[in-house]
Amino acid sequence: MINVLVLCTGNSCRSVLGEALLNHLGKGRIKAFSAGSHPVGKVNPGALATLQRHGLPVDGYKSQSWDEFAGQPMDIVITVCDNAAGETCPVYLNRAVRAHWGLPDPAHVEGTEKQIEAAFEETYHALEQRINKMLALPLEKMSEQELAEKLNEIGRQAD
Repeated sequence: MINVLVLCTGNSCRSVLGEALLNHLGKGRIKAFSAGSHPVGKVNPGALATLQRHGLPVDGYKSQSWDEFAGQPMDIVITVCDNAAGETCPVYLNRAVRAHWGLPDPAHVEGTEKQIEAAFEETYHALEQRINKMLALPLEKMSEQELAEKLNEIGRQAD
């Protein structure tokens, strides 16, 4: 089982969606977790509604600090913060393959309910595509360097 930590600043939207999708799509191969460097303390209702629309479980998610995982070894850490929007991405210092999949935060979208829902859907689909590309790789057979290169390449590709 490959342990994956999806890391962001607030741990309320993107990282939670990533955790849910990795666990759903990577069943039996991936065990995913999510955390934040400065967690907001609750999961965004829009993220939970998005999971529910796609038939994924909505129970058990929480906005938590990465300190929760200090003693737990991670194989892969994926940051999902948006450097283009000026977000400061947390830096994971423990040993792990690191990748960056920057995505805009749907929690910051303002507008109609339909526009906000569309932002969450866009984030969900971007993560789903990236995770499917990740799962198509021979993860268990790749060197750490190869894996980091491929995962970062996936993060740079247009969805």
